[in-house]
Amino acid sequence: MSKALDALVELLDLEAIEVNIFRGLSPDEERQRVFGGQVAGQALVAAGRTVDDDKRVHSLHAYFLRPGDPTVPILYEVDRIRDGRSFTTRRVVAIQHGKAIFNLAASFQIDEPGPEHQVAMPDVPDPESLPKFKERMEPYKEFLGDWYDRERPVDARHITKTPLERQKDEPLPPRQQLWFKTDGALPDDPLLHACIVAYESDFTLLDTALLPIGIRSWNDGTTMMASLDHAMWFHRPFRADDWLLYDQDSPSAYGARGFARGQIFTRDGRLVVSVVQEGLIRPLHPG
Repeated sequence: MSKALDALVELLDLEAIEVNIFRGLSPDEERQRVFGGQVAGQALVAAGRTVDDDKRVHSLHAYFLRPGDPTVPILYEVDRIRDGRSFTTRRVVAIQHGKAIFNLAASFQIDEPGPEHQVAMPDVPDPESLPKFKERMEPYKEFLGDWYDRERPVDARHITKTPLERQKDEPLPPRQQLWFKTDGALPDDPLLHACIVAYESDFTLLDTALLPIGIRSWNDGTTMMASLDHAMWFHRPFRADDWLLYDQDSPSAYGARGFARGQIFTRDGRLVVSVVQEGLIRPLHPG
């Protein structure tokens, strides 16, 4: 396991400070606000720590309420809404400075047999045939600054063009595809694997809404971007340390909001996770 992956696993290992109350920290990075995937992953850890081991998360629905302060801890308060024989429901509120910054509802289910079907996985190149992040982004390293040199816990390999790679004002179809997996093996803990995928799912999804509209990056000085809500459905078991295909599209952008969807497949073609997100895309200089 790489040092960066060790740090991510530690980031998701919350401190229990009271019954139903957990504390999470943020990495020591120069960020103006806490990364949304971090809060979602930590909140899911908090919920899962109060659920019996025979139940796995099958869905989560979350709202980002206020920007998180990366310089102070985040408290996660868990409300044990329901404990049923098949399903368990939890509500988690993340708090900083006495105010809620994030709200999550998550549902867990025992393993049950039932009917099966799924859409087919897109036909894409193998991950080994694609360049790693640093190789792919080398022409843009000055723009990326410290983000380019940072060690990454997740190996992400893009198939389609990213917003940063296109020519100025070049419109592209609103679709992104990439492979990702952790940079090292993980313990056999289904909750940890789900939380890492929740963490990673927030990195590129909203960027898909930028592809048709001429914005190259969330930090190019022209646009304010932030996640507003995030929902995930976990359909089948998976491992975050095996290659996963993240197929994303954006059906709409309107009213300073972008809407994006994602489907996550295992390498052998099983659909394991579906993701939906809406985010703020607000021009800083209208007109």
